[in-house]
Amino acid sequence: MVEEVLALFREQAALWTPMLDSTHPGWKDAVHTVKGAARGVGAVQLGEVCELCEAGQESLEAVRTALDAALLDIAAYVHEQALRSLKG
Repeated sequence: MVEEVLALFREQAALWTPMLDSTHPGWKDAVHTVKGAARGVGAVQLGEVCELCEAGQESLEAVRTALDAALLDIAAYVHEQALRSLKG
């Protein structure tokens, strides 16, 4: 179940990323959506950066960087789980 939720998050991130640009008319909605999704999967740092961005205290670049970091963490987790299943 966890892997399925994380896979959905990764798929959605591919859709959000192009929207995290100040020239995109939906960037504020995208930041808000990312914030909720991040909190839902336990990506606390990403959620916090999104909240700061919504308040005008952080940049979209910071959101993109935090999203990339969260995706790397997810990839590492999935990889670790795959290795464990091979050992088991």
